[in-house]
Parts: sequence; structure tokens; C-alpha cells
Amino acid sequence: MKKSEVIKRILQYHPEMEGIEGCDGYKSGDENGECTGIVSALVPTQEVLEETVKRGANLVIAHEPIYYQTPDFPMWKGDYVNRVQSEKEEYIRTHKLTVWRDHDHMHRHQPDAIFTGVIKYLGWENYVNKELSGKIPLVYVFDIPECSVKALALELKTKIGMNGVRMIGNSEDRIKRVLIAAHLYPNSFMQDEIKEDGFYHSYDMEIMKLMETENVDAIIPGEVIEWTILSYIRDAAYMGKGKACFNIGHFNLEELGMRYAADWIGEIVNHEIPVYYIPTKDAWGFL
Repeated sequence: MKKSEVIKRILQYHPEMEGIEGCDGYKSGDENGECTGIVSALVPTQEVLEETVKRGANLVIAHEPIYYQTPDFPMWKGDYVNRVQSEKEEYIRTHKLTVWRDHDHMHRHQPDAIFTGVIKYLGWENYVNKELSGKIPLVYVFDIPECSVKALALELKTKIGMNGVRMIGNSEDRIKRVLIAAHLYPNSFMQDEIKEDGFYHSYDMEIMKLMETENVDAIIPGEVIEWTILSYIRDAAYMGKGKACFNIGHFNLEELGMRYAADWIGEIVNHEIPVYYIPTKDAWGFL
């Protein structure tokens, strides 16, 4: 099967994005040629690329950018030579790899394809609170079996494959209702503003509201800022109110979504080509 045929099937699997200019597409390498194997990876790091070659694959389906730029250009756009980028691009060329980014299409699914995988591989499919999930964009609420803050931190560390977990909260506090959110930064997923009702509304304020009014005990966000909801959780924990935050980071949060991608990619190519999930691995170390 040609690489281009694999991409065609992936696009057929996804919802339409007509009229929307997203960031998906070929990011490095040539779309032509036979596909010898497919790798699903969150980030096309150099380590992931080298592991791809070891497995005899030549097509990488990645969720995040390749060359360190927010507009995910398929080439270096800086006004200086980036030796790391140059060496990486040369490695891709030498080994005849192709990197195709699949980001916006995955997040267009209803439910979101990345978070579907996160929920599946955390083993939380039966714990979804359907009444509260989706009241705010990219917010999922779970009523998990009651456990300590420490126990949930260790569960996340093991299931996601992290080197450690940054957390706010008292390790022995008991928690049950947990919320997974996307990125908590200004103007994320809704406009930060004082509305006609005279009250201030923002994504993190709405999540804080769920913690106050719907007894959400803990949150697992992607990107975070520290002066809003994290400061609230810190004070709440200090006051003995049993609130917690597991600050695992953007990439760690979405990692399991690409494990799930390897499942559905295998199905759409009828398992005619080997499909591998290669973990990006936790970038953070802890002393």
C-alpha cells in the first residue's frame, strides 16, 4: 500500500474540515512510495524517528509539531541556522521517512479522538459522568472509585508512563470526582470577559465553578497558568477542603490518545501493514 493511500484512508476516517485551515498535513518527507510500516506517536522526536527506522517503518503519524515552531511549518523558518533541526531533517531524508501531522482532524471528532483514547487507556470508560461532561468545551468529569490523592498520582504515573507527577494537594486526602480538561490559559476555548450579567467568565473560572458547585475534587489539565485555578486549589487544600491538581502537562495528558490512534489506524488499513505505537516518553526529569 502506498503512503498516500494510507493518508487518504485516514482522511476518510476523519470528519470533514472543509473551509477550515488547520495545521494537519505532510511535515517532512515524500508522500510517494510504498508504506513499509506506520508509527503512531504524539511527538515526532528524534528518538521516535530512530525507533521508527529500527522497526522497519517509514510513515509517522504524529499529533504535535516536528520542527519546534508554533505554526507547524514543514521547514525551518528562523532567521538563523538551527543545527538540531538540520540534523533531524537530514535523518528523515536519509532514511526516506515521511511525517504526517494529524492534529486538528482528531480534535474534530465527537467525541474527541484524543480524549477517547485517554479515557480508554486510563480504564475510565465506565466512570464518565455524562451529566457534567461536555458542559464546558473539552471537559470530562469522572466518578472514579474513591482513593487518595497519592494513589491517583501513582495510577497516572504508571498508566501514562511518566517519570513523576507534579501535584497540588494533600497526598492522603480522599478524592472521587475527577475532571480532565484541556489547556488552562487565557482565552482558551472561550473568551475571557465580563459579560452582560456583570460577572467575569473564563475557561478556568467555569472549571473552578464545577469544583465549587458540583463537588469536583481534582483536575487533570493540559497547559496551566498558576495564578488562577492552581492558586485556588492550593488554598483549598491548605484549608482542608480536599481539592487537588495533577499537573502532568500537555504531552503527557494526550499521550494515550496516540496509543488509541494505533488501534483505529490498524483497522482502516485492514491490518495489511504493521502499525506501531511508539510512546514519546515523559520529557521531564525529577531530582
